[in-house]
Amino acid sequence: MTHPDPTPSSAPEPSPPAPPRQASLLQVASAVFWSFFGVRKGRHMHQDTVTIKPLHVVIVGLVAGALFVLTLVAIVSVIVRSAV
Repeated sequence: MTHPDPTPSSAPEPSPPAPPRQASLLQVASAVFWSFFGVRKGRHMHQDTVTIKPLHVVIVGLVAGALFVLTLVAIVSVIVRSAV
């Protein structure tokens, strides 16, 4: 006596998951901003590793670092000029 196959052969195969979309510039900037403080939630960090390319992080990080340094230089210049 043969038993019927419990899975019908005409069942559609599940489609592979769609590739994750790339992160926007705002999402990359947000990830870099929070990484400057060393604070990032686990689920956001996991999402970042899937959607953000390392080159984008490096570029945004360099730009953000340069802006930070230039802001500090400008603040110190204003303070020094007003002290003299």
